[in-house]
Amino acid sequence: METKELQYYKSLVSKLPLLKKEIAKVIIGQEEAIDEIIISLLAGGHCLLEGVPGLAKTLMVKTISEALEMQFKRIQFTPDLMPGDIVGTEILEEDHETGKKFFKFSKGPIFANIVLADEINRTPPKTQAALLEAMQEYKVTYAGTNYDLPKPFLIIATQNPIEQAGTYPLPEAQLDRFLLYIKLGYPSEAEELQVLKSTTGSGKPTLSAVMSDKDILDLQKLTRQVHISDELIEEVNRIVRSTRPDTTSSAFVKEWCDWGAGPRAGQALVLCAKARAVLSERFAVIPEDIHTLAYPILRHRISLNFRAEAEGIAPDDVIKAMLSGK
Repeated sequence: METKELQYYKSLVSKLPLLKKEIAKVIIGQEEAIDEIIISLLAGGHCLLEGVPGLAKTLMVKTISEALEMQFKRIQFTPDLMPGDIVGTEILEEDHETGKKFFKFSKGPIFANIVLADEINRTPPKTQAALLEAMQEYKVTYAGTNYDLPKPFLIIATQNPIEQAGTYPLPEAQLDRFLLYIKLGYPSEAEELQVLKSTTGSGKPTLSAVMSDKDILDLQKLTRQVHISDELIEEVNRIVRSTRPDTTSSAFVKEWCDWGAGPRAGQALVLCAKARAVLSERFAVIPEDIHTLAYPILRHRISLNFRAEAEGIAPDDVIKAMLSGK
């Protein structure tokens, strides 16, 4: 990297702590989830966010988009939602000069930089597929015409883990399209007390846009250039292969898993480790990056058997045992 280019990238990276500080004006706690959303954005992927109601999932995503000066759209998924409600549809219009009628494509809410797909498991597979196609292709096809989505482009889909009646769980193949599976927990006692004090008065924090869409696109380019040693790439490969019952030496995995993660998980782990290094203002990956991100990257790519579910074994338990060499 040339000196001028390096200085430019360093100036961009130095904005990331300011971004987190700005988000913290509104969102109290949940630092790990916020870090993982930013990592997903830097790595150019999408994430699935799971948490019980009332944990400010929507507010978190909206706050991040405001601090990034990006266009934000929210789609509330319901059983009667149709693909056209997401991607858009054609409208019959009339040319006032000639009187001729023609169809014009009206873009749907998917055409935004950050899209919150709220309760994605509450809509039928046909509508889910329309969203997942846009996630993968970064474009929408309607009536044979392609429409490019804005860049950067991040979809954050949410799931409620409690109410499962009448839902349409995402198939494993579609879950694999999400770069990270982020789990939101309850805040600590001190954080919850601060939430009560700061959100029940008349004051409202004012957010400043810290970064632009161009800044994020340049940081995405930088993320790809972050150094990772051959030894750490081999470690990533070992971790991913250790999730598969037929190629692992882990007795824990053999006992509780039906199948493990595919090669896409390894690609995701390398790329997200690089993004975490950038977020930490480093230009090289360290082992901690890999081991920390193994959980949100692998937890939706491991299939447990019926005995594991009956015994209350969770994917995170398998990942923990695997990383510790059990």
